[in-house]
Amino acid sequence: MDSNAYIGNFNVAVHLDLLKIGKHSSIARGNWITGFPTNTDSKHFSHQKDRQSNLIIGEHSAITKNHHIDCTNIIQVGNFVTVAGYSSQLLTHSINIELNIQDSNPITIGDYCFVGTASTILGGAALPAYSVLGANALLNKNFTTPYRLYGGNPAKEIKELPKEYKYFNRETGFVY
Repeated sequence: MDSNAYIGNFNVAVHLDLLKIGKHSSIARGNWITGFPTNTDSKHFSHQKDRQSNLIIGEHSAITKNHHIDCTNIIQVGNFVTVAGYSSQLLTHSINIELNIQDSNPITIGDYCFVGTASTILGGAALPAYSVLGANALLNKNFTTPYRLYGGNPAKEIKELPKEYKYFNRETGFVY
């Protein structure tokens, strides 16, 4: 934890290789953060020699309440990000039905992103910097165009967002 970082009450974080929280960032309360450690003799994920069970949160970012964050693979949350509302799921692992194995892929959330309530982000997905993921969206692929609203099930680009929006130009993470 870096300076002025905060972890609230009733969070559970188990089986992680690394939990890193940047300056002025927070994990509110009631979140379930899990991983699958790399220092095990389990057959699960044995084909992924470089897999890391990490949650890395940048500076001035916030994960609010009651989310499920599966860090079987790396979840990278950028600077000035808000994972808002309740009940979002970030899930890095699943079953590969073609090969009949447990498999995992990283999740990336770019700088200055807003993730709406009850969203699901799957392994291999990326939300580009300066983007909004609408409430109840399913992000299941790697988007690359910034300054966009993404939403739906599965998520798609909905519209361009102005670069002048104050959320995208903050110098402190706290939103009044």
